[in-house]
Amino acid sequence: MHAEIEVSIVMPCLNEADTLERCISKAQKALRDNGISGEIVIADNGSTDGSLRIAERMGVRLVPIERKGYGNALMGGIEEALGRFIIMGDADDSYDFLEIPRFVEMLRQGYELVMGCRLPSGGGTVIKDAMPFLHRWIGNPLFSFMVRIMYHAPIHDVYCGLRGFTRDLYDRLSLQCTGMEFATEMVIKSSLIEARIGEVSITLHPDGRRAHKPHLKTFIDGWRTLRFFMLYSPRWLFLLPGLFLIILGAIGYALAFFGYTFYGIILDTHTLLVSSLVILIGYQGVIFAIMTKIFTIREGLLPEDPRFIEIFKVFTLENGLIVSALAFIAGVLFIGVVAIEWWRSGFGPLDYSKSMRLVITGVILCALGFQSCMGSFFASILGMRRR
Repeated sequence: MHAEIEVSIVMPCLNEADTLERCISKAQKALRDNGISGEIVIADNGSTDGSLRIAERMGVRLVPIERKGYGNALMGGIEEALGRFIIMGDADDSYDFLEIPRFVEMLRQGYELVMGCRLPSGGGTVIKDAMPFLHRWIGNPLFSFMVRIMYHAPIHDVYCGLRGFTRDLYDRLSLQCTGMEFATEMVIKSSLIEARIGEVSITLHPDGRRAHKPHLKTFIDGWRTLRFFMLYSPRWLFLLPGLFLIILGAIGYALAFFGYTFYGIILDTHTLLVSSLVILIGYQGVIFAIMTKIFTIREGLLPEDPRFIEIFKVFTLENGLIVSALAFIAGVLFIGVVAIEWWRSGFGPLDYSKSMRLVITGVILCALGFQSCMGSFFASILGMRRR
């Protein structure tokens, strides 16, 4: 019997008695009318309002999930699903399960993840009062734009809860998030491993629940999504800001070192000192990007990156220590030149402008050398193979 099931429709459920029966009926009709061999799995997350009796009466599979959370409910239901294609959708009657055959058709064509799109930018439709103003015009468009730019995901509605995917893809993704981030983690990881992603335009209907408010919290879940986006992209969180600060600081440093005057504005040692600080902050960002990338790959949060591996064949611990030592020694030499001048003057006053330029240069080289040394060791520790 298991081999005959092509599609498993998984609905997370937490007190959905208002709408669960309609959702199940539509899903059953979609399977029956289109000759799709499938099953319906209700992943119940602790309902107390009669949802369980509805599921039992309608003859669908009921999977109790003890651990709370949207992601936990879906993961529990998907683990129990028997189909080679999985369709997930909320049980609040905002999604029309009669549209399931369109998802199945794309999965049969070879797509590994098929996203629904409710937003007009992707051909979707949002019926009046079906989506809060902030979600429709700010949150969803913004996060969907970010996922296209940051992760090159070819979708227009990253939050859409109606989607289909293959069992093989799900097993490869090894999803970790137990809350609302589960949905975005699926999209991001699918993009990172270059899965074949498609999109189906759908219509979003008003939430049919009356007994309680929607589970989604605008600002809390919005922040969690933004945080998740950044944590899964060391390049955007650390690397690019770090490189920008290094370049900005280097420009200011070069101009101030030679006392450049711009329209009467003199760039002197104060500018040199601030530019040095900017360089140090930027360099910290680059180091954090490297550490985060190594950690997330080793822990399975991000897939292997061939380019990153090639870079580390050159930037080994030994090479890192050599560069660190050279930078540190150069810094000591700059400081040493000033120390000698100070000694020759009988430890009296020095030419402030000239000496501070050399001292600041020496200090930043020593700091960068020391950070590089410690960073090289730490990166090697994170990158060690272990059982």
